[in-house]
Amino acid sequence: MPPARNLFSYRKYWAQRFGVAPFLPMSRAEMEALGWDSCDIILVTGDAYVDHPSFGMAIIGRVLEAQGFRVGIIAQPDWTSAEDFRRLGRPNLFFGVTAGNMDSMVNRYTADRRIRRNDAYTPNDEGGRRPDRAVIVYTQRCREAFKDTPVIIGGIEASLRRIAHFDYWSEKVRRSVLLDSKADLLLYGNAERALVEVAHRMAGGEHPRDIHDVRGTAFLRDAVPEGFVELDSTELDTPGRVDPHPDPYAMVTPSNCEKAEQGPDAPPPVKVVRLHREIPRDHPRDMTVVRLPSHEQVKRDPVLYAHASRLLHLETNPGNARALVQRHGDKEVWLNPPPIPLTTPEMDALFDLPFARAPHPAYGDARIPAWEMIRFSVNIMRGCFGGCTFCSITEHEGRIIQNRSEDSVIREIEEIRDKVKGFTGVISDLGGPTANMYRIACRDRNIEASCRRLSCVYPEICKNLNTDHSALISLYRRARQVPGVKKVLIASGLRYDLAVESPEYVKELVTHHVGGYLKIAPEHTEQGPLTHMMKPGMGSYDRFKALFDRFSKEAGKEQYLIPYFIAAHPGTTDEDMMNLALWLKRNGFRADQVQAFLPGPMALATAMYHSGRNPLKNVRRKGAEIVYSPKGLRQRRLHKAFLRYHDPENWPLLREALERMGRADLIGNGKRHLVPRYQPAGTGRTGGEGKRVARKHRPQKFRTQHTRPAR
Repeated sequence: MPPARNLFSYRKYWAQRFGVAPFLPMSRAEMEALGWDSCDIILVTGDAYVDHPSFGMAIIGRVLEAQGFRVGIIAQPDWTSAEDFRRLGRPNLFFGVTAGNMDSMVNRYTADRRIRRNDAYTPNDEGGRRPDRAVIVYTQRCREAFKDTPVIIGGIEASLRRIAHFDYWSEKVRRSVLLDSKADLLLYGNAERALVEVAHRMAGGEHPRDIHDVRGTAFLRDAVPEGFVELDSTELDTPGRVDPHPDPYAMVTPSNCEKAEQGPDAPPPVKVVRLHREIPRDHPRDMTVVRLPSHEQVKRDPVLYAHASRLLHLETNPGNARALVQRHGDKEVWLNPPPIPLTTPEMDALFDLPFARAPHPAYGDARIPAWEMIRFSVNIMRGCFGGCTFCSITEHEGRIIQNRSEDSVIREIEEIRDKVKGFTGVISDLGGPTANMYRIACRDRNIEASCRRLSCVYPEICKNLNTDHSALISLYRRARQVPGVKKVLIASGLRYDLAVESPEYVKELVTHHVGGYLKIAPEHTEQGPLTHMMKPGMGSYDRFKALFDRFSKEAGKEQYLIPYFIAAHPGTTDEDMMNLALWLKRNGFRADQVQAFLPGPMALATAMYHSGRNPLKNVRRKGAEIVYSPKGLRQRRLHKAFLRYHDPENWPLLREALERMGRADLIGNGKRHLVPRYQPAGTGRTGGEGKRVARKHRPQKFRTQHTRPAR
């Protein structure tokens, strides 16, 4: 992996003389109080501004402040006009735009495309405070407010829409968000390293449209520059017959018949790219670019969409990834290789920045649910090497774990104890994207840099992965010994197939860090859906449960596992959901809320959902694995109903399905039956009338499910 410049080694910008702001300003009055006449950089976000390292805009803002820049925040602006985007004046360098910690479409809509009435990142949980496709809308308003000011987009919404992508909410393949937003530059993944370099280069006079050599960035070009060797992705992973790529170096003149068919308003002739099939051995890898099928091709051809998704995910290791290019009309969307992960000293410096660890005073006593959830938690690492196909963590943060030091984590716990109001002695979580990947990595850095696996733990744990949990055990023990700390809980998702490799870790966790219930995510019980999720089989769950029960008993504690499951995931049949429901009943679980698969942009599971092909394997027009996805509203509701087999409202739908499936033997009033024959009055279809009783819709929270043991 190439070396990267230290994040905090740049010469600070001259405005460092103004010192550190207690909160990054959100008004002109705050700017004047700090002695500022203008902001160098203004960050626009769809979230409320909470000055805490779990909120993306806060950490980006504080990193830029540490470089000497004056940074202002425009949080949840009124997007119906450009007026609110002028509140801090024109930024001297650029606007930085993000939708917030969540994708705006996921934030606003349920998996059934119903509008949510709440928003955990908004004061008082108020819904509707951000627009659909917030990155596009905010960027356009910034342009209206100050026409010639550069705009850089980033965050998870922009990151996952950096190329042509399937959009679940419109049921079509949309082009890169770069074109729709008309931004000058897109930063994807954890963007601190890229943004710091871009900011300093802009301060030196460069325009972001001309900065093309920074890792973790995407931008537009007219053509591939001279000197690059271009690889056709359909040669690397042949999907079958493919329409030829257009050539930007040779204009194609249509015949008179073609001109007549196209009409006077037809677009200009398409251009073709010359492809080099063979690369000289001595050609530098950083001068090689992989050409993905164009937006126009993947839009009309689901097979090429699945193929492009597969190639994109195979080019995500910072140690060996090549640049990617995808044609959009007459423009090239160019993706540089992913950013180099932060080192432990850089992560420590990042989390040691002077965060106020509180919402901005402008919100008064308003309740911000997302802040309340994390106010007493500590993030110890970034990244995830699990590679679950439905999840965006690996796609956004990468699969190389970025760790903080033990000392840095302890300092933050002490800061919470001393500064955060309402602290009662309980640290609510010590984790991150996962609970137990802290300091776990490949045994050999050279192997890691050359690896192209999508997951380090699927289909089995890689033999090169060091699964030693001793560093995490040491951190847990030291954390609970901090004076004033009564309890340290672990609430992040536990990777239990890793945990069983270290029974000592499971014992430490179960004995000291579980508050009665521990949430884990098997996601399913059946091999079909688990294979398409890249999740371990239930054997790992059973081994973990045996350890959990044993160590709970030894500690003299009554504790329960709370499993999470997904309905309607690609590769899931009605029979799979029926078997999952039977497993739930046998084990005495009743789901209070259920989660249906939501096809997020760029996910591998979304490629399965849209294309019907499996991008985990070579994509072929003939002989490829076909993936069935539950899509109709009725079938998706049936799959959710199986998870809530105990709810009388679902019994009519389940009875009908079981009869259709030839499993009427599961309908009855005995313990072996899944649903009873009788229907309580006022639920489902009543008596002999056969009418469906409507139930008021309650929006479900994204990625939330509670499954409690039956008592």
